[in-house]
Amino acid sequence: MIEDTETIDEFLARRSADVEEAIRAAAAAEILPRFRRLAAHEVDQKSGPHDLVTDADRLAERYLTEELGKLLPGSVVVGEEAVHADPASYEAIRDDVPVWIVDPVDGTRQFVHGDPGFCTLVALAHRGTVLASWTYAPALGRLATAARGRGAFLDGERLHAGPPDPGRDLRVATSHPDYTTDDQKRALLGLWTDGVAPRPCGSAGLEYLALARGESDAVAFSWEAAWDHAAGLLLVEEAGGAHLTVTGEPFRITGGNALPFTAARDAATARRVRALLAGGS
Repeated sequence: MIEDTETIDEFLARRSADVEEAIRAAAAAEILPRFRRLAAHEVDQKSGPHDLVTDADRLAERYLTEELGKLLPGSVVVGEEAVHADPASYEAIRDDVPVWIVDPVDGTRQFVHGDPGFCTLVALAHRGTVLASWTYAPALGRLATAARGRGAFLDGERLHAGPPDPGRDLRVATSHPDYTTDDQKRALLGLWTDGVAPRPCGSAGLEYLALARGESDAVAFSWEAAWDHAAGLLLVEEAGGAHLTVTGEPFRITGGNALPFTAARDAATARRVRALLAGGS
């Protein structure tokens, strides 16, 4: 239990392993038993066929909401499925309390289709700043963590993305068309130029992990839901990367961002991709 005089940094130093254990336990109890075993009645659509939710999403979020709240009394949880049920609950991100931002199954489409490219995303934020994050890909057996000012790690090994190799095309993942407005689509089309190799993105969390590992060069997203981005953006920052909106400001988890935005493995690449997006808008 957190003491009244304890800071969030002190809490993280003392209880990060407990957060990790809660995430692993949620996946073991509610996600992995349903992987490649989903019945038709366990899958629903939200806004459309590209926007799926399963019993694994709902139950894993419920599990994490209970356990994370116990670990940090006085905190609140903003989860994707809870916000879908009550959109006003998203406003807690802007309140002056510690906030757990949770995406129980990031990459639900992949999960539904039996693809292991999905993950559970948890971030701890306060006053609009992400302080720590966990990216857990249970079917791949990978856990990435980050703490502000303390680095990014994958399975205990420090991540340093570094700049792309000179002279080759940039590898850039882009938003699914169903998520974009006409203006955003025009901006994303600005990426189709010499020296860039765009492709559709998969799980946002795993795209960010690929940046932090130096396996990809940039992403360009046209939506700003905090549960998709909070954990991964801190991971990329702590691995040496950067993020910019189309108008040149850093992305804010509290919303109101100019879209699309980019995250990249280094600041120079972020500026280059932002310029391409701005030129196509």
